[in-house]
Amino acid sequence: MSGNRKGKPQREFSAKRVKNAAKRKKRIHTVKIALATLVAAAFAVLFLMPIILTITNSFMSSSEISANYGSVFATNSRGGKVYISEKVNLKFIPDMVSFSQYITVLFKSPQYLLKFWNSVVLVGPIVFFQLLIAALASYGFTRYRGRIREIIFFSYIILMLMPYQVTLVPNYLVAGWFKTLDTYWAIWLPGIFSPFAVFLLTKFMRRIPTSVIEAAQIDGAGEWQIFKRVCMPLCKGAICSAAILVFIDYWNMVEQPLILLSDAEKHPLSVFLSKINSGEIGLAFAVATIYMVPSLLVFLYGEEYLVDGITYQGGIKG
Repeated sequence: MSGNRKGKPQREFSAKRVKNAAKRKKRIHTVKIALATLVAAAFAVLFLMPIILTITNSFMSSSEISANYGSVFATNSRGGKVYISEKVNLKFIPDMVSFSQYITVLFKSPQYLLKFWNSVVLVGPIVFFQLLIAALASYGFTRYRGRIREIIFFSYIILMLMPYQVTLVPNYLVAGWFKTLDTYWAIWLPGIFSPFAVFLLTKFMRRIPTSVIEAAQIDGAGEWQIFKRVCMPLCKGAICSAAILVFIDYWNMVEQPLILLSDAEKHPLSVFLSKINSGEIGLAFAVATIYMVPSLLVFLYGEEYLVDGITYQGGIKG
C-alpha cells in the first residue's frame, strides 16, 4: 500500500513534467515559425519593392519623375555619367496620378508596341518548339538507355551549365555560316534546341514507375501511345514548369538580340529597357510595367503547375 502511495505522486510528477516539456517545445516551435514568417515577409517586401516602385512611378508626370530621378540619368558635356551629389527621392505615391506615359506608349509612339510584338514573335516559337523537341528527346533518353545516350545527355548538362556569354560567340559564328544573321532564325534556332527543357523533362520522366509503362505495353500500347497517353499526362506539371521558366528566361533576353540582330527594328522590348536615356525615364516606367504583365500572368496562371512540377516525384497520384 505504501509503495502505491509513493508511486502515484511520482507518476503524476513525471506526467506533469512531460506535459510542461511538451508545452515548452510547442512555444519554441511557435516562436520559430513566427520568426521565420517575419524574415520571409521582410524578404518578400524587399523583392516586391522594385515592382511596386515601377508600377506606381509609371503614373507620375514627366516633370515629377525628372525631379525625383533626373540626377540618376544626368550626363556631362561629353555624354558620360556624372557623380550623383543630390539625394535621390524614392516615391511610391505620385503627387498627381497621370496617364500621359501610357497614352504615349500605347497611342502616340507605336514603336514600343512594335518592339513588344517583336518580343512575342521571338519568344513564342522558342517556347513551343523547345518543349516539343524536349518532350520527344526526353522520352528517348528515358526509354532507351546506353553509353552513347548517356554521353549525349551528359553533354546536354554541360551545355546547360554554360552561360549565354560563353555560347554567344559560337552562336554568332554558326549563324554567320548558315547566313541567318540579322534574322529571327539566329535567335530561334539556339533557343529551340536549348538543353534546359530536355534536362528537366528527362529527369522527370525517369521517375515514372516502370510498372506503369509495362502495364501499357501489356494492354497493347505502342511507343507513340505510351508517349502520348502515359508519359505526357504524367509530365503535365513538369511541362508547364519548363514552359514558365523558358518563357521568363527568353522574355528578358538582351545579349542575344544585341549581338545577333543588327537591325534595331527587330529588337525586342527588353533591349529598349536596357538602353534608357535621360529623356525617356517616364516612358521606361510605363513600358516596364506593360512588359511585366505577360510574365506576371504566366506565373500566376501556372503557379500551381510550377510548384507541382518541381515537387512531384513522378508516378500516379491518388
